[in-house]
Amino acid sequence: MKEIIYHCKIKQYAIEELPSADSALILKAKKATERAYAPYSQFKVGAAVLLANGEIITGNNQENAAYPSGLCAERVALFYAQARYPDVAICCLVIAAVGDIPATSFITPCGACRQVMVECEKRGKLPMRILLCSETEVLEVDAAADLLPLKFDL
Repeated sequence: MKEIIYHCKIKQYAIEELPSADSALILKAKKATERAYAPYSQFKVGAAVLLANGEIITGNNQENAAYPSGLCAERVALFYAQARYPDVAICCLVIAAVGDIPATSFITPCGACRQVMVECEKRGKLPMRILLCSETEVLEVDAAADLLPLKFDL
C-alpha cells in the first residue's frame, strides 16, 4: 500500500487586515449577492473575479425550478470573464454569501465550481488566489488546484 498525504496552505485574516485591493473585491462580491436569483434556497452568493488586465467581473447564483439547471456564482463569474476576455488570466476569485448562515461561516465552492476554477488556472497559466469570506474574516488559498487535489487533468 502507498499512502499519499495532501497538504493545502490556508491563511485566515480578519477583514481589516486585508490590503485595500482585496477589500474592494470583497465589497464587489458582497454587492453581487444583491442581484442573485435564489427564490428556492434564499441563499444568495456573489463572486468577484480579478483579471490580469485589471478588469473585475462579478456574478451571482442563478437558481432554477428545474434543479440542477441553475448555476453557482463562481461559475457565472468565471464563464462570463472568459467569454469577455478569453485570453486573459484570472488572478483572484472572491466568494461571499448572505442568508441564513452564521456570521463566521465561510462559503466554499462546490466540486463542479472547483473543477471549473482549476480549468481556468490551466487555461490562464496562472494560479488563481481564492478568497472565501465570512462577515468578519477571510480564508485565502493560493491556488484553485489546492482545493481539488484529485482534479480531472487532461
